[in-house]
Amino acid sequence: MNNLNDPPRWNIQPDPRGRGAGAGDGNQWNYALLVPMLGLAAFRWIWTKESQREIQKVKAQYEKDVSTIKSEMEARYRETLTERSRAAATLELQLEKEKQRVKGYKQALVSQSQQLMEERKQLQQEREALEGEKQRLVKSGAAGAVLHQALERENNWYHRATATLKELEGELVERQNAYCSLIQPRDQRLEMEKNMLLKVAKDPIGAELDLESDLKDIFKRDKHCADLLNMDKRKNGSLMWVYLKYWQLQVTVQKYKRAEEAILGEKIQSHTK
Repeated sequence: MNNLNDPPRWNIQPDPRGRGAGAGDGNQWNYALLVPMLGLAAFRWIWTKESQREIQKVKAQYEKDVSTIKSEMEARYRETLTERSRAAATLELQLEKEKQRVKGYKQALVSQSQQLMEERKQLQQEREALEGEKQRLVKSGAAGAVLHQALERENNWYHRATATLKELEGELVERQNAYCSLIQPRDQRLEMEKNMLLKVAKDPIGAELDLESDLKDIFKRDKHCADLLNMDKRKNGSLMWVYLKYWQLQVTVQKYKRAEEAILGEKIQSHTK
């Protein structure tokens, strides 16, 4: 029977007959197959090591790149956060300054309004005193006739002054409307203010009533505007309306003062003759 545990020429065994002529060639073929297998195994081992080395190298480079990008992003985030914080602090400081300035404007406007009201009250008292003097002179006969004539002469000045104030009122309404407008150019408003100042500076009535300095005060302090849906221009402005009433009282008082000065001048001339 055949020995399955030791089949002939299956295992590598020394050739008992040597390598002479007629010797079997099975062992030579076994060695010929072994060498390429060992070379393939060595190549595979070397290739595996090189592959692992390349993988480690790529992995290390990837981790390095990720770390660098992460560091740069964190640095940019901190820089952006610092800039935003600095900008927010600057805006808060500017907002606080604007609040303080608006508060100062309001206080100055209140103070100015109170002062104008006091002057208006004083002018009203002077007007009432002049009215009383007028009634007394009228009752005195001849003196009353003289006062009446003097007032008639001053009526021309009074009407011109009233017309000037009426025209100035319309210009102030348009100027305040331009100030409150969201679409009207600022240069146009400044040009309106410049023309108004030049006009009152050239007008003798404006100089007599000192309208130029009062207009500058209005341009500087009157910042009142009605709500955005307002269609009535005359609802804008606050200080300007106080000044307009003050100027009208001034014109009335000046009328009687000019008449009184005219009467006194005539008396002085008559005594001189």
